[in-house]
Amino acid sequence: MKKLFIVAVAAVLVLGSCCKKKCECTCGNCCCSKADAAVVDEDAKVAIVADKALVDFSKYTADKDGYITLFNGENLDGWRGYGKDEAPASWNVEDGAIHLKGSGTGEAQMEGGGDLIFAHKFKNFDFEFEYKISEGGNSGVFYLAQEVTNSKGEYLPIWQSASEYQVLDNANHEDANQGVDGNRQAASLYDMIPAKPQNAKPFGEWNTAKITVFKGSVWHYQNGEEVLEYHLWTPKWKEMLDNSKFRADGEFPAAYNLLLNMGGENHEGYIGFQDHGDDVWYRNVRIKVRD
Repeated sequence: MKKLFIVAVAAVLVLGSCCKKKCECTCGNCCCSKADAAVVDEDAKVAIVADKALVDFSKYTADKDGYITLFNGENLDGWRGYGKDEAPASWNVEDGAIHLKGSGTGEAQMEGGGDLIFAHKFKNFDFEFEYKISEGGNSGVFYLAQEVTNSKGEYLPIWQSASEYQVLDNANHEDANQGVDGNRQAASLYDMIPAKPQNAKPFGEWNTAKITVFKGSVWHYQNGEEVLEYHLWTPKWKEMLDNSKFRADGEFPAAYNLLLNMGGENHEGYIGFQDHGDDVWYRNVRIKVRD
């Protein structure tokens, strides 16, 4: 079953009487090419949220501090690929950590690859994890994500519906030098807000991280320090989107509406780890669900 999140309607406007079902007119007021362009643009805005099976979260119990362990250190129970029914083959468990065996192909995601999500949607939470990135590596943690398809039933990339906590080897990956004011460096809200102070450890070393979401307010933490704060569904949030690569008239027209109302009608979504083609490790993955 799928739920229509955004309905794209392509309207063909008739100018005078020259437009025909097949564009054969030669008048100077021809609207055929304009109509074709409108169909393509509007179709690109279609985003359909897929209703896929979720884990029985009632079977997960909280510890004395209220945290629920999402990764048991032994297998990928509860996790699956984005748009898939099981975990991609590129993800495994290594020395008690979730490990992506990098393909070296960046976001191309070779066969057997793909982003990994925990199969439950969260709304208000404290999400904690540790990460270790490989030399020159790139990854990320998505939250409030949806599984979304276009009009052809093809899955859109997860980052078109979710915020991303950047995971990066700042010293050896070029993305650290791109964007604005370091907003593509580790712990940043990717391509939007830089993490300050920038306190990521070098590649091969474990970093602690936390993402807090509470009634639309979001905080990123790295190695024990708060590094950024922002507020969803506000005029400021819209302004940030309007000035980002996700803007309405940009390359990713479906993303703008998805992110503008991130989390959908219930303001909840998946947490996921990115396959960006580079080796990365995650451990001590746990969450405290808040009212």
